[in-house]
Amino acid sequence: MTTTTAPVAPLQLPYSSLRRLMSDITGDAKHLPSATSTLDVLWVLYDRVLNVDPTNPDDPRRDRFYLSKGHGPASYYAVLAAKGFIPLPWLRTMGAFDSPLGYHPDHRLIPGVEVSTGSLGHGLPLAVGTALGLRAQGNPARVVVLLGDAELDEGSNHEAIAYAARAGLDRLTAVVIDNSSSTHGWPGGIARRFETEGWAATSIYGRDHERIEAALRALPGDGPNVVVAVVEPKESA
Repeated sequence: MTTTTAPVAPLQLPYSSLRRLMSDITGDAKHLPSATSTLDVLWVLYDRVLNVDPTNPDDPRRDRFYLSKGHGPASYYAVLAAKGFIPLPWLRTMGAFDSPLGYHPDHRLIPGVEVSTGSLGHGLPLAVGTALGLRAQGNPARVVVLLGDAELDEGSNHEAIAYAARAGLDRLTAVVIDNSSSTHGWPGGIARRFETEGWAATSIYGRDHERIEAALRALPGDGPNVVVAVVEPKESA
């Protein structure tokens, strides 16, 4: 008789392990504020919100997560390691010649990474296109994209913000990490910029896990939504 064994579930580590995991990552100190600003949102997404599975990272029914804020990915790598998507020893190799972990995430090399990012302003337009494609396929998966407040200065985001609401992309969520690093800023604030175009918008403290989860689970039902996660200013991080 032929027997089969169920796949072994990857190691899962708690939130308290993230700082230690990040300490294994060296060589990208200038982007540390960028990395730490995203830590809590990334954790809540992967721990409580996203429908993703490290044993089947290419499941067509999975939720899609795009890290548009792709520079300074140390927090992202730490969360992926803690959730079993990548081996823990990889963290110590970041930036090495033969390491899959570069200074910007590469979807061809890292399980669970949907798109290669780092050039700012691309994530939201890509997410809009993905949400359109999934809807056309009848796939109810969510698309979540994480942006920085500074990259909203990029013109490509203006077009994506305007189009997404008019297309009624109700499975699209944008998360904007606001660490006061934007050059131009937004009259009336970031949330108001999205609301003007027809998005549902919520502003929260970006270190409060309960509020992050509640905001990310709330779907308006008839269009896209944005969660503005305010954290400490970049200069004080």
